[in-house]
Amino acid sequence: MKIDILTTFPEMLVPVIESSIARIAAEKGIVYIEPHDIRSFSENKHGKTDDYPFGGGDGMVMTPQPLFSGIRHCLDKEKPEKPRIIFPTPDGVPFSQDLAEDLALEP
Repeated sequence: MKIDILTTFPEMLVPVIESSIARIAAEKGIVYIEPHDIRSFSENKHGKTDDYPFGGGDGMVMTPQPLFSGIRHCLDKEKPEKPRIIFPTPDGVPFSQDLAEDLALEP
């Protein structure tokens, strides 16, 4: 299984991957995890990935272009027959043990 993770902090994932059950799975050839820096897919010369909310309010929102370009890069690189894209959102389905078990059964 190949897992590509798009993040603005890929260097933070490396210690987690190397010191968890994911490391054991990788050593056994069960999974290959590759973090990608979303900034590298930004069309902005500064690698900007966020912007102010256009509707007003506090905080920042992620701009879609780097995410879509990153997803396209991963799909074009591997060309999976039936890719599974998991895109966490604040109003999405919570990740649970049951969901993890269901995902583990997928080819």
